[in-house]
Amino acid sequence: MSFYRSDDGPMAVLTLDHGELNLFDQVVIDSLDAETRELAANPPRGLLIRAEGRVVSGGVDVNMFHGLTPDAAEQLWQRLFEIIWRVEALPCPTMFASHALCLTAAFELSLACDLLLAAQSAKFGLVEVVVGLTPSMGGPQRLTERAGTARAKQLVYTGGLFDAATLERWNVVNRVWPDHSFADAAHAFALRLSNGPTQAHAATKQIVRTQVERGTHAADAIVPIVSGRLFATEDLKNAVSSFLRDGPGRAKHEGR
Repeated sequence: MSFYRSDDGPMAVLTLDHGELNLFDQVVIDSLDAETRELAANPPRGLLIRAEGRVVSGGVDVNMFHGLTPDAAEQLWQRLFEIIWRVEALPCPTMFASHALCLTAAFELSLACDLLLAAQSAKFGLVEVVVGLTPSMGGPQRLTERAGTARAKQLVYTGGLFDAATLERWNVVNRVWPDHSFADAAHAFALRLSNGPTQAHAATKQIVRTQVERGTHAADAIVPIVSGRLFATEDLKNAVSSFLRDGPGRAKHEGR
């Protein structure tokens, strides 16, 4: 088994379950590729990525690197980036739940999600330096977006393990919960966002991505369009009516 999907109402849940260490090997990559293609073709209203076992992932199976030529490595990284870009392009909240050790490819996958949720004892690392490699699935650049250039370089150069509290302070991790309640808390949090106004969430993602890629004024320029379109959605119309009739926070969203 590797990545498999289950749904909880509007939320898709992708779970990694692949041996004791959940190593990213060809089987895992193939299953993640297939699952993300299906998600891209039929987007859910929310996505939670999680793992079974005592670790989230021990990283990449280093056997994949043995004898790999530069051309073959380039093709591998290109394929992995296509997976990352699919996750980032989903028009819904995407969340990654890390209950324990989360290394290399799994950590980089988590950084492609909107929000990273962690248990108190979770630890994270980009440890590719031990095999003479730099993280090549988007980790350094996405850490730079969240934590800044110096912190990103520190994580990569040292190949160290960083706890959830430290990475929350550095704006890499969004929420931390106690170990004993983490699984339920992370699921409930993700489900609540998945039940929200899906098209409004998609607009938020578009605005934030425009800000990151092109700056504040470019983001400002698209707001009248993307926000204006929300007034045609059933969720906005129903929520406004519910607010006026029953007060705030009582509307039920359907994602339309």
